[in-house]
Amino acid sequence: MDRQQAVADARRRYADKNPASRERFEAAQAALPGGNTRTVLFHEPFPLGIVRGDGCRIWDADGHEYVNLVGEYTAGLFGHSNPVILAAVRRALDGGLSLSGHTMVEGPFARAVSARFPSMELLRFTNSGTEANLLAISVGRIFTKRSKVMVFNGGYHGAVFGFAGGGSPINAPFDYVLAPYNDMAGTRALIEQHAADLALVILEPMMGGGGCIIAAPEFLAMLRAETTKVGALLILDEVMTSRLSPGGLQAVRGIKPDLTTLGKYIGGGMSFGAFGGRAEIMDLFDPRRPDALPHAGTFNNNVLTMSAGLTGLTEVYTPDAARALNARGDALRERLNALCRKHDAPMQFTGIGSMFAVHFTRDPVRSPADAAKGDAKLKELFFFDMLAAGIWLARRGMFTLCLPIGDAECDRLAGAVDEFLSSRRSLLAGAG
Repeated sequence: MDRQQAVADARRRYADKNPASRERFEAAQAALPGGNTRTVLFHEPFPLGIVRGDGCRIWDADGHEYVNLVGEYTAGLFGHSNPVILAAVRRALDGGLSLSGHTMVEGPFARAVSARFPSMELLRFTNSGTEANLLAISVGRIFTKRSKVMVFNGGYHGAVFGFAGGGSPINAPFDYVLAPYNDMAGTRALIEQHAADLALVILEPMMGGGGCIIAAPEFLAMLRAETTKVGALLILDEVMTSRLSPGGLQAVRGIKPDLTTLGKYIGGGMSFGAFGGRAEIMDLFDPRRPDALPHAGTFNNNVLTMSAGLTGLTEVYTPDAARALNARGDALRERLNALCRKHDAPMQFTGIGSMFAVHFTRDPVRSPADAAKGDAKLKELFFFDMLAAGIWLARRGMFTLCLPIGDAECDRLAGAVDEFLSSRRSLLAGAG
């Protein structure tokens, strides 16, 4: 059996096993294009319908149970039913929704965020990481009085900032300079070429959606030095990576950006985003100024997000908890890579701490171009085999640990990967 036939068989078994999810998908098409309102969740032949979650487990419409290693693409750090978070949300609900004014929680929450990420001297809340990046880029262009925005090929900064394959037709219409991720000489040359018009450089210190591809420490240091040299801003998109240490990857790498963007888990499981940085930049939003920039958003300070976020950041995902979760992730990733080496398979797991991704190639993965060389059929087959083993992962091969993940769940994933490497040995031979 070749890889194409193996994938076709896996799809067929999946479809036969999930009739209720298929029914949900077909019914949803009456009002949603392709039965979908969130592109990343779609895959052929149809996505699962999820009916409930508890701890680190979820159940689909056909009653199958999975260990959730998607982790809501890093937003589900607290799991599905953390009692401390739930209590905070219930207290907020008891106090009433949509209060039509400043609440008593937004100030303390902002101070807690700034304390964890000191580069965010002042900050503002939004409803998503996409909004946070849109506003950070916009204020960066206004502050520098320049137009060009450097991004990286394969990067992603939200719904209107996708640069896989060079860019998306739905992207916000900024004047982009597309640079090669982790290419010191090529990126430095582009910064020098566009120095007079370059407003800012924005990147994730580890690409999340691109495959958990780590920015080399020397690459980040070069960006900090070169942006300072030409008077451009450096924006670190830590919407995903802020979870990787108590102070995000910027703390690990010793890089102080001019602006930082956040999102995902920091809202305690609620819709959330934030952007902030140097006070002189963020002061442009001070409404007491005659020239203040406007920043609206009905739900920017909604009581559910403010309450869940403050509680989660100060009582649950404490610095000690952050260190422990990411140590668990590092150990698990190394365990999985050891299995790949044991089986001499063209397969590896990249990432840091509680975020990692699988790639079907033996070569180092330092850029999206490297990741694209991996075998796509093997990745899809791995996805379906993991589902069959009760492991819920992202179709693109990304894993994210949540706090309820323990030794039993790590053992289950390692066992499933070991079984895949054994049972698919003949298909893995000669790939990558």
